[in-house]
Amino acid sequence: MRSLLIAGVALALTSNIVSAQSGARRAAPSTRATAEVSLTFADTAAQRVAGKPALMRIDYGQPHLRGRKLLTDSLVPMGKVWRLGANAATIFTTDVDLVMGGKDVAKGRYVAQLLPETSGWTLILQQETTGAAQVNVAAYDKAKDYARIPLKATTLLHGVESLGIALVPSMAPGAQKGDLSISWGTVQLSAEWLVK
Repeated sequence: MRSLLIAGVALALTSNIVSAQSGARRAAPSTRATAEVSLTFADTAAQRVAGKPALMRIDYGQPHLRGRKLLTDSLVPMGKVWRLGANAATIFTTDVDLVMGGKDVAKGRYVAQLLPETSGWTLILQQETTGAAQVNVAAYDKAKDYARIPLKATTLLHGVESLGIALVPSMAPGAQKGDLSISWGTVQLSAEWLVK
């Protein structure tokens, strides 16, 4: 009798665990991420007159390697424009005119894409005019390019599991400037930005 009772309790516990697992939540294969820089004036009186600070922002889908190789036809194909992220398009917004990687970028909203090539990596910006919170990825059309920004590439000693994009402001005196940084796997890409 006692062994029958123990078996019944074990069966109930096992079915509860299986039931809980079948309804358990799982992490999505990719997530959304945002990088943002707030550009303010050093003079607080001037900032009050100007109103809210100007922003630079990148909103992107953040894929994870999960054991995959980065530079492959199924993930980031060499020699082909890649959407720079996962799911919805990557959107770069700037409230100020910039020089990025030596190229003029007017204030506005852009779809950002990446062209990896053995001769160098290029960030491609195309104007985005819908104003939608999320923009679907469309087939690449070179005629829509607004700017092609050369990126400096370096190799990381330790791989990065998740795609990371950062806008890193410089604290040096003078013009507001900083770096755009893109990291994934053992690839580190960067371009300097400078407020005009």
